[in-house]
Amino acid sequence: MRLTVLGGGGFRMPLVYRALLDDTGDEAGRCTELVLYDTDPHRLDAIRAVLAEQAQGRPTAPAVRATTDLDEALRGADFVFSAIRVGGLEGRANDERIPLGEGVLGQETVGAGGVLYGLRTLPVALRIAERIATVAPDAWVINFTNPAGMVTEAMQRVLGDRVIGICDSPVGLCRRAARAVGADPDRAVYDYVGLNHLGWLRRVVVDGRDRLPQLLGDTAALESFEEGKLFGAEWLRALGALPNEYLHYYYFNREAVASIRRSPATRGEFLRDQQARFYETAGSGAPGALTAWERTRLEREATYMAESREATGGWERDSCDLDGGGYDRIALAIMRAIARDERATLILNVRNRTAVPGLDEDAVVEVPCLVDAGGARPLATGAVAPDQLGLMLSLKAVERSAIEAATTEAGSDSGIARGAALRALALHPLVDSVKVAGRILDASGALARS
Repeated sequence: MRLTVLGGGGFRMPLVYRALLDDTGDEAGRCTELVLYDTDPHRLDAIRAVLAEQAQGRPTAPAVRATTDLDEALRGADFVFSAIRVGGLEGRANDERIPLGEGVLGQETVGAGGVLYGLRTLPVALRIAERIATVAPDAWVINFTNPAGMVTEAMQRVLGDRVIGICDSPVGLCRRAARAVGADPDRAVYDYVGLNHLGWLRRVVVDGRDRLPQLLGDTAALESFEEGKLFGAEWLRALGALPNEYLHYYYFNREAVASIRRSPATRGEFLRDQQARFYETAGSGAPGALTAWERTRLEREATYMAESREATGGWERDSCDLDGGGYDRIALAIMRAIARDERATLILNVRNRTAVPGLDEDAVVEVPCLVDAGGARPLATGAVAPDQLGLMLSLKAVERSAIEAATTEAGSDSGIARGAALRALALHPLVDSVKVAGRILDASGALARS
């Protein structure tokens, strides 16, 4: 089976390869060839050096080849992982810094920064989807690219339900909640609903009983894991649910913005400088690429959402959350379920159909799905609380305005594309002024087409 990774020179690619190496299934349903595509050959060289060290002593390791030719990468692919970063980390740094200059949140996927990232990424993602439709129409596309829900919905307009979006935040939350009530995370059933980076865990069912009320009533257990520390027991009890960590930017927006503005660098700036050092080292041809990558990865994981942790007491992440796993294992589980027809239930970004009342059938939502050889089908969630549905509807309007801007020919400043982009920014709950939205849009140059 051939797997193609778009953005194959990306820093987290070795996590995917590690998951592939650990897959002991029969060859018919196992990845035997990995194709890395990237526009930057230097990054490809560095990651190939890491993968070569990972494969040492593993006779069944998937063969690896790299290319900067998109059609060559796609041809013959059974699965395509899309993990592109248009504009690189320099683009992310700008997405974060420009809104902060206006006093509003600067973050990769949330708020104005997420909209700017989407506006820059969507045109490229749509062109890739069109090439997949032509060159590899039977391939399944697993989208890692952020903003994941927005990009998945845009690509689905070209490729339909063969595009499945993934994120590791929901599964991390679910597993931490199960451990907090003393349950085996693999034996629990989770009721989770939302959009990407905007979801809530509403039930944790173990042996037929919902254990979430017990957890909400136990302050020590509730504040023993990341989300409990981020949001605090009082607010979680008031909500009656456990929010995805990214909702900290909504519920504690002032504190988060203040903490980020006090930091010497945004997250994007930190990663830009950190990864530049890694790629320089690993791309030099000297031995030790895997060691350099692992050291850099651990520092990356330890500093994840550092500004939110600083705003809530400056606590450190637990060691079980530093293994860097998650989205790579979800992607492999999807591949196994489809290629081997092994049924799995996973929280994914898929077309709503009728799963979430209040959202239309084509809206991409993040919910538990049944996955098998036919793809991923969302499971019904039941009624959604008004506050949750209200936020979901607001963010879906933002996502669709950004998609409209990306699919409209760029014209003058008064054209349709600008209007849709301005609407995407100004309608976001974390952007508090149309004038601020306009200045952010102008400063970003987000409507420039590559």
